[in-house]
Amino acid sequence: MSSAFFKNNGPYTILEILNCLNIKIENEVSNRKINDIKDLFSSNENDITFFHSKKYKDIANKTKASFCITTDALRNDLPETCTPLIVDNVLFSTSKLTAKFYPDSINDDFDNSVTDIFKTEFADNVKYGKNVLIGKNISIGSNCLIGHNTIIEKNVSIGDNCSIGSNTIIRNSIIKNNVRILDNCVLGKHGFGFFPLKKGNLRYPHIGIVLIEDNCEIGCGSTIDRGSMSNTVIGKNTYLDNQIHIAHNVKIGDNSIIAGQVGIAGSSVIGNNVKIGGQAGISGHLKIGNNVEIAGGSGVIKDIPDNAKVMGYPAKNIRKFLKDNK
Repeated sequence: MSSAFFKNNGPYTILEILNCLNIKIENEVSNRKINDIKDLFSSNENDITFFHSKKYKDIANKTKASFCITTDALRNDLPETCTPLIVDNVLFSTSKLTAKFYPDSINDDFDNSVTDIFKTEFADNVKYGKNVLIGKNISIGSNCLIGHNTIIEKNVSIGDNCSIGSNTIIRNSIIKNNVRILDNCVLGKHGFGFFPLKKGNLRYPHIGIVLIEDNCEIGCGSTIDRGSMSNTVIGKNTYLDNQIHIAHNVKIGDNSIIAGQVGIAGSSVIGNNVKIGGQAGISGHLKIGNNVEIAGGSGVIKDIPDNAKVMGYPAKNIRKFLKDNK
């Protein structure tokens, strides 16, 4: 995935990359140029990627990247066309290199390019409330509403027939058609990604976006973080209740319903037609299958196969849970 909204400062020679990561390799490749840093799935020739967990070995084995930041224990899972760059801490090194390619993606300060909507090109074709601010690189379709005190910061595309509530902030997001975003939401801000260091914490750059497909509704007070190396995606016809948190890189399928105060940690993938009850929590890097039902208050810490119904902590088959808790 090339970043939709952040400027890529590359290409860089592999020698510049090796110097950045403070590593050496045996091959003579100092003049070769690397175009971008991407995830395993999205990478192409002359890109660099990263591989930090056996969980992703099937994807790693098929990556098209020319170089991969990884560990000595994982190097043999890469194809012959991909040169491993061995480091002690893959995610730390990936963060450092991503910041070199995309320095503007590290911080998430307020957008000082915004201006009052009545001074913009959207004044005549958008129905809006009081104190609405609009940033740069914005597109808004026909028949859209924007509520009071809402800020559409830089890098946002909004489709047709959309309703954006009051006191909402949106940036780095693509919103398709017929989407309703209710009051007090925050979309497209930096996710909770950092590495603890002895004298502080290193923020992980987030170069992805939030993508909300057609016919979705995002409930009041919900927060959807933009992706780090890939996008955060809400599938078609999916409805989120109030006060939900969707972390970076999460993918939610079509026709899903998520009740209030649910939290989904980073990089988890939720299938189609999934129902999640209120106050459930889903750990990161999990795969939740299609047609799954998760009862309210459950804690999901393992993958769930298609068509399963689970509840409890740790979440397990609903019949087993009820039997164990008679």
